[in-house]
Amino acid sequence: MKAASFSLIGLCLWSMPLSAEIVLEFQGNVTEMHSSAVDFASYKMPIGPYSEGFIQTLVAEGPQTTQAWRIQQTDPTSLAVMDNLRQQVERRGFELLYECETRECGGFDFRFETDVLPEPAMHIDLGDFRYLAAQRLGGAIPEYLSLFVSRSPNQAHVQMISVGGGDASAVPIPENPTVPTTPQTPEISQLLTAGHIILEDLEFVTGSSNLDAKDYASLAMLAQFLGEDRSRQIALVGHTDAVGSLANNISLSRKRAQSVSRRLVELGVSQNQVIADGVGYLSPISSNSTEAGRAKNRRVEAVLISVEDP
Repeated sequence: MKAASFSLIGLCLWSMPLSAEIVLEFQGNVTEMHSSAVDFASYKMPIGPYSEGFIQTLVAEGPQTTQAWRIQQTDPTSLAVMDNLRQQVERRGFELLYECETRECGGFDFRFETDVLPEPAMHIDLGDFRYLAAQRLGGAIPEYLSLFVSRSPNQAHVQMISVGGGDASAVPIPENPTVPTTPQTPEISQLLTAGHIILEDLEFVTGSSNLDAKDYASLAMLAQFLGEDRSRQIALVGHTDAVGSLANNISLSRKRAQSVSRRLVELGVSQNQVIADGVGYLSPISSNSTEAGRAKNRRVEAVLISVEDP
């Protein structure tokens, strides 16, 4: 890892030692509080608020750099510090995935369910912090970046975690390179020909909209299919039986579809490739007069909405 370099003539410049060659500029005198790097890591980067007991995350894998700084500043707010960093990140081609402030993030729970360096390396004021997640695609290896900003009297505190990136020449190329393709399983064939499939193996926690914590073959298949081509998009549509009011069933079906969407994102699918909604009991595939029929109607379907022609 390259040593960080500093220039304290008005601005402090720090050069990130990844292929991205990002240079972040801070106003004021800067002290680097932490710097570490690993060749390969798996980082669950938050891309949504803490809600209903969990945080929506994106699993980023690759070389990881974690750094933190303390900046001597008397006036700028956490918003001003983050705004400056956001503009720098966007100028370097990163796309914002999520941004929030204290309450919008989920407050105490968000902070303690997220990877944050301990004191004194990183200080988080639970009443004043901001978070940002971004990605930069198009290179040999996708790049992901998260920023935490907080304040204490006369100081700003910044943490940055960056994952991925790298020179294309560093990516191993097989002797006989082939384009990976999803095996033409019956489910993939149906998705491509009929335009939709029922995700038969999904199980939800009893009385909840949360997907049960286990591996699902249908979601692994979808994640591989969507990962091969970022232009592919699907809609996840939740369905219920006809027990209860339409409003309650639409709400439940939407939440279950969103739970499936979060799991796909955790498997590495881009949030931009998945939308989730629910229609309650408005589209049954069986009679609601029997338990067997109602069980069939309780489902989540994947609908193919965008795919490049072969």
